Amino acid sequence: MGEFVIVVLVLAVVVVFMSVKSVPQGMEYTVQRFGRYTNTLTPGLNIIVPIVDKIGHKMVMMEQVMDVPSQEVITKDNAMVTVDGVVFYQVMDAAKAAYEVSQLSWAILNLVMTNIRTVMGSMDLDELLSRRDDINARILNVVDDATTPWGIKVTRIEIKDIAPPKDLVEAMGRQMKAERLKRASILEAEGLRQAEILRAEGAQQAAILEAEGRKEASYRDADARERLAQAEARATLMVSEAIGKGDVQAINYFVAQKYIEALKGIGAAENSKLVFMPLDSSSVIGAIGGISELAKEAMTSRAKS
Repeated sequence: MGEFVIVVLVLAVVVVFMSVKSVPQGMEYTVQRFGRYTNTLTPGLNIIVPIVDKIGHKMVMMEQVMDVPSQEVITKDNAMVTVDGVVFYQVMDAAKAAYEVSQLSWAILNLVMTNIRTVMGSMDLDELLSRRDDINARILNVVDDATTPWGIKVTRIEIKDIAPPKDLVEAMGRQMKAERLKRASILEAEGLRQAEILRAEGAQQAAILEAEGRKEASYRDADARERLAQAEARATLMVSEAIGKGDVQAINYFVAQKYIEALKGIGAAENSKLVFMPLDSSSVIGAIGGISELAKEAMTSRAKS
C-alpha cells in the first residue's frame, strides 16, 4: 500500500510538471493537441493538458536581423554588379509563422534575394548608385506584402554594398575626372569672362568720367571766354565813349595796350634770344600816363554818380 501511494505521488508530480509551462519574455509557444494546433502560450506561466497537449513551435517574437549574402545582378544597361544587404523582420502572429510556411528564415531570405534582382535589374547603373533609398523602399514594399500571410512584419531592408566590376569602376573614375576638369574649365572661362566684363565696364566708366571732365572744362573755358569778351566789350565801350567825347587819353590807352601786348608776344617767342628795339621812351611814358589819367577820370565820374 505504501509503494502504491509513492507511485501515485510521483505520477502526480510528473503530471503537474508536464502541465505547467513557463514562457520567457519575447517568446510565444504554439500548443498542439494530437498534432493539431489549438492555442498559443504567451510569456508567463501557462497550463496545458499533459500527455494530450504538447509544445509545437517556440517562436521568437522580438525583431530579428538576417544578412543577405552577396549575389550578382545584371542591371538594365547590362552592367554586372555584386550586391549584398540586411533584412529586419518581426513575427507578429506565432501560429501563422509556424504553420503557414516551412523554414521561415530561408523563405524570407530567398524572397528578399529574388526581389533584389528584380528591382535592381530594372534600373540603370547610375540609378543604382544614386537612388539607394528608393531601392530599399521598393524592395521593402514587395517583401512586406508577400510575408504578411505568414504573420511576419518586415520592418527594414537595407542594401549594404553595391560593387561594380573593376574595369567599370576605373571607367567611372575617368569619367568623373573628365567631368571635374570640364567643370573647372567652365569655371575658369566664366571667371575670365567676368574679369573682362569688369575691365570693360571700368574702362567705359573711366571714359565717361573723362568725357564729363572735358565737358565741364569746356563749359568753364567757354564761360571764362564769355566773361573776358564781356569785359573787353565794356572796356571798348568805355574807351569809345571817351574818344567820342574827344578825350585823347583814351587813344593813348589803346595804343599803349597794343604796344605792350606786342612786346609780350616778341619776348615769349621760342626762337627769340636777343631783341634790339629802338623805343621812344617819352611816347611809352605818355601812353602810360594817359592810362592813369583815364583811370582817374573814370573813378571821379563814378564817385559823382
